[in-house]
Amino acid sequence: MKSVESIEQNQDMLSEYHFDYSKAKPNRFAKQAETRITITLDPDVAQIFTTSEAVNKALRAILVALPDSQLHEKARSRLE
Repeated sequence: MKSVESIEQNQDMLSEYHFDYSKAKPNRFAKQAETRITITLDPDVAQIFTTSEAVNKALRAILVALPDSQLHEKARSRLE
């Protein structure tokens, strides 16, 4: 059974609230996330690469194999 306090508290709450997000500002104290992009894999490729980590590892291995790749060293360090 609900207590008298919880019944009174529920009466103060609206069933639905509408917030004006146009006035929202980014949290200046929160760490900014790295930029992420989303791509769609074909179903046959998605069966092989089931996680984003698997896709990234394969792409970094390809980058290391390319001659004079700008990301050659960065990719190599992330593979290890």
